[in-house]
Amino acid sequence: MHSLDPGRIFKGHMYIPRVSAFRRSLGRNVLALTAVSFFTDVSSEMIYPLLPVFLTATLGASASTLGAIEGAAETTASLLKLASGWWSDRVRRRKPLVVIGYTLASLVRPLVAAARTSSQVLAIRLTDRVGKGIRNAPRDALLAESIDPSIRGKAFGFHRAGDNAGGVVGPLVAFALLQYWAFDMRTVFWLALVPGILAVITVIGFVRETRPVGAAVPPTPITAAENAPPAPRVAVDTRLPTSFWAYLSVVLIFTLGNSTDAFLLLRANQLGVPLALAPILWATLNVVKTLTSTHGGALSDRLGRVPVLIAGWVLYALVYFGFAFASRQWHAWTLFCVYGLFFALTEGAERALVADFVGASRRGTAFGWFHLTVGLGALPASLLFGFVWDRWGAHTAFVMGAILAAVAAAGISVIPKPVRAL
Repeated sequence: MHSLDPGRIFKGHMYIPRVSAFRRSLGRNVLALTAVSFFTDVSSEMIYPLLPVFLTATLGASASTLGAIEGAAETTASLLKLASGWWSDRVRRRKPLVVIGYTLASLVRPLVAAARTSSQVLAIRLTDRVGKGIRNAPRDALLAESIDPSIRGKAFGFHRAGDNAGGVVGPLVAFALLQYWAFDMRTVFWLALVPGILAVITVIGFVRETRPVGAAVPPTPITAAENAPPAPRVAVDTRLPTSFWAYLSVVLIFTLGNSTDAFLLLRANQLGVPLALAPILWATLNVVKTLTSTHGGALSDRLGRVPVLIAGWVLYALVYFGFAFASRQWHAWTLFCVYGLFFALTEGAERALVADFVGASRRGTAFGWFHLTVGLGALPASLLFGFVWDRWGAHTAFVMGAILAAVAAAGISVIPKPVRAL
């Protein structure tokens, strides 16, 4: 028994689908990439919950400046995601770009500790996001190609759960360093280098390249029985389908109402959550995301991607309406917990839906376009949200975000549904 195709095995003069082994286990690459994301998020989330207050209180930046920094950082990342995804399809290798991206981000991220102006923070954040832009599309394509399509949602959900677990540990570490060891914010930022280095070691040592995308599948040998069914064939894509572009257009509408979560932390501070508890609030959000993300992704395998996405986007709208009318500190804690369920319902399903639309030979490019769409919406979304906040207040800004999410939820219900690609 042998195989030249990781999706099939050769047995008894014919190829048969390799299903059971894939379905029993998520596999080495999914586990390794999940660990990499965990360490990376520990590093990132030691910094991120403190960054809004660091910028506004320590460096004197406005809400609009905060939105500009975060929006520009995400847009930069997304432009590079398209290029790196396309390149990984062209050279038929994913891992080198994944390694480069994680290494760059891990080394530059702690330099926020040395920043003295908001423009320096912008430069550091942009470089950090360059690393993210290089790695994300090839990583998502690599993950999709390492798992059976029938549990694709579960695999992406599990990966997001590991990422979110880092979002639990990182803020807790930051809280302990601030509260019990009495370190200042700049020292906490420097110490974020440690988990970043662990992420780089893990991706270099444990992640493996998959079979080159678009590699030819050998013809199935003729069997003795004339009526033997032909072996499954893997289609080679020449272009991205129209339904995929329709999906991206709806994602863009939602993204325009999905500004940086830094505004949620700023709103929580307005509602009475003190700076010392900001990492704990952020960790609470990520506990909910960690506990529910795998289940949310698996739910999209069973019920379908679109119904689960609709539920998630409607929940997002309700949370933003809640933040618009919140008036007590406990409101912030409750809304952050519910907000975690939105991520569980959408993060795995969104990525799995991209992979469902597009076959392996164009999957890196498809993930690049997906991330580019999100990034192109991130900058105007954060700029608009910050402008509305400064001019008309937090209430109006959050209502605006809720309305856009509701419109997107209605839009995705009418796009053509994909047949899951291998």
